[in-house]
This record gives sequence, C-alpha cells and structure tokens, in this order.
Amino acid sequence: MRIFLLALLLFTLDANAQTEQEGVEVQKSRLLLLPASTVERSASQQYGQLMRAAQQKNALNQDPQQLERLHRIARQLVPHATRFNKSAEKWRWEVNLISSKSVNAFCMPGGKIAFFTGILDALQLTDDEVATIIGHEIGHALLEHGRARMSEQLLKNIGISAAAVILNLGDVSAAMLSQAANLAVSLPYARKQEADADLVGLELAARAGYDPRAAVAVWQKMSRLSQSSSQGAGRGQPPQFLSTHPSNQNRIKEIEANLPRVLPLYKKAS
Repeated sequence: MRIFLLALLLFTLDANAQTEQEGVEVQKSRLLLLPASTVERSASQQYGQLMRAAQQKNALNQDPQQLERLHRIARQLVPHATRFNKSAEKWRWEVNLISSKSVNAFCMPGGKIAFFTGILDALQLTDDEVATIIGHEIGHALLEHGRARMSEQLLKNIGISAAAVILNLGDVSAAMLSQAANLAVSLPYARKQEADADLVGLELAARAGYDPRAAVAVWQKMSRLSQSSSQGAGRGQPPQFLSTHPSNQNRIKEIEANLPRVLPLYKKAS
C-alpha cells in the first residue's frame, strides 16, 4: 500500500511539473492609468478610420483567398486568447487585409487586426508562420501594451512638463530631457513588450495546432529581408539598445529557449 501511495505521489508531482512547464510565462502591463474602455473605444475609432481610408483607395480586402486564410487562422487562435486576458471573450474581433507594400501587421486594443499584403508577399508566409505573426500581434492586445504605452506617454509628458517648469529649463534642455526619457524608459519597455508578445504568439499558435517553431523561420526571413533592404543604404538593423524591437538574433534565441514550453501543447492540439 505504501509503495502504491508513493508511486501515486511521484506520478502526481511529475504531472504537476509537466503542467507547470507547459505554456509561457508573461506578465500583463502594470502601468495602466487609462481605463480599458477608453483605450478600446479610441482604438476602434482609429481602426475604422484606417479601414475607410483603405477602402477609398480601393486597397481593402482585395484578395478574397488571402483574406479567408487570415480569417480561418485567426478564428483558430482567438478561442485561446482568454488564457492571457479574460476580457478578450467580450472583444469584437475583426480581421482585414490592406493592399500595401508595408511589411507589417497589427492588432489594436479590443481585437482589431490588420494585415498588409506586403508582409505576405515579401516573406512568402506559410500558415504556421502567419499564425505566429497573428498570435504575436494579438499578444500585444491581450497584454494591454497599447493601453500601457498610452499611459506611459501621458505620465512621461506630465513629468517632463513639470520638470521643465520647476528647473526653469529652456527648449533645448527640455528636448534633451524628453530624448533621455525616451531612451531610458520607452525603448526598453517596448522591447520587453515585443519579447512577451513573441511568447504569447508561440503559445496561441501551439494551442491552435500550428507549429510554434515557425516563429524562428519568420525572424530568419525578417533578418534576411532587413539585410537585403539595407545593403544599398550601407546600414543594417540598428543596435538593440536604440530600437523598440529586440535584435533578430536575440529574438530567435528567446523563442528557441521557450519552445519546450509550447511544443507539448502543439502535439496535443495536433
């Protein structure tokens, strides 16, 4: 009987350990001065303006096949979003495709997603790769990075204005203070946001049955694209400490380090 209980205890501990290892570890933003409803309402208005502008230029959803592909992948990711933000269940999710050479995609607070054809064409993305990108962009919204950035900017502007008045700084000194605040606060904070969004993207893709290892391929492609586009200008990616994004190499290392946490989820979903 004792042997059976000991074996059961060891099995339970091992199962708990496996559960703890599954899934990534990220934290939602804490600097949230503005109400979520205010941020989501503002984001929805901006998104609507962008879609109307694209429609006026006949650049909105002009590729039905690619649009349906994005819709299908997003539909498979969204049900897992509440793992990181319970409010996502009530969001009015939307996905649109804009014809543009811009190599970009985004998800605004409240679940408003936009993909640019430039990123699909330039990187020739597989479904797995699209899933990791959509997951990454959704991650920003789930972790409330947009709300945090707006709060940060509000707080920083108030602080700079107060310092300029109290210290009787001239325009040049106030501008220098603003630049210092940007380097010391905004950029490192944004890099952490990007890294966390990468991890959320890994898990969302894995839970939806998409291979999270595709994230490595995405950033390898981005790295090659960055190098090829900068050869003519004679410069490559800016140093990481001057960028809001992690370097491609560091990004890939962080993704690879977290793959063991999400691969079991992918295997279960598959």
